[in-house]
Amino acid sequence: MTNPTDLTGASWRKSSRSGAEGSCVEVADNLPGLVAVRDSKDPAGPALAFAPTSWARFVTGVRSATLG
Repeated sequence: MTNPTDLTGASWRKSSRSGAEGSCVEVADNLPGLVAVRDSKDPAGPALAFAPTSWARFVTGVRSATLG
């Protein structure tokens, strides 16, 4: 099992909703057992780690709120 703080193999991608002014969130969902999120302006800074099921619920909730 991967150490949740070891993001060495993370493949980061920017959110499709990133703002033009550079306010971007990057997500790495290629790691086993976790989804990592960080601020693109500070890639060496801290990252948040979520269980994939928790991240999926969050994304579903945001989409529902946006569409509803």
